[in-house]
Amino acid sequence: MSELKKIREEKNLTQEELAEKSGISVRTIQRIEAGTEPKGYTLKTLASTLDISEKELLIPIIQSEEIKIEEPILINEFETKKQISMVEGVEIFNSTLIKIINLSSLPFAWFPIANFLPPLLIMIFTKEKSQIAKEIISLQIFLAIVSPIIFLIVAFLKLGSASVMMTMVGLTLTNVFIILRNAYEIDKRQGLRYKLNFSII
Repeated sequence: MSELKKIREEKNLTQEELAEKSGISVRTIQRIEAGTEPKGYTLKTLASTLDISEKELLIPIIQSEEIKIEEPILINEFETKKQISMVEGVEIFNSTLIKIINLSSLPFAWFPIANFLPPLLIMIFTKEKSQIAKEIISLQIFLAIVSPIIFLIVAFLKLGSASVMMTMVGLTLTNVFIILRNAYEIDKRQGLRYKLNFSII
């Protein structure tokens, strides 16, 4: 049992109640309780919310279970990382890769039809199948569908070339803002500020 889970249960709080009090997502709390070490903002916020010192959340608990190994097993580094990345069925959050996937849409923010291709390709090649990566790509696919529709509606209304240009600039800036705001949330809260309530992929 992790220190966070132990302290949370001592204070008679559910994961959802702790998430509401701290502003940390339930997903992040689940990851920490599964073995991910809290850092920075997350560590300070949880310690403050639970009224304990930061060190108390970082004390590891030695498992009483014994692991017997009859013979050495050779596995490559990739397989080791893959096994380590799963703790009690919860994926460890790779914030660096998730930020790269999110920010890879920036160069194509002005071209909605292609804005989801870089993150999709990175997800495929790195085999990053986490839910948050899918949420990022789903949002970009949604914007790739909606943006041209809005642009075409404005063009068909014949409001003038200035309106068409302003619409294109507005859609681009909106997407840039969404990408950058989500990058900030990934760094601070290990989640997304803007996402869909459904998954496209």
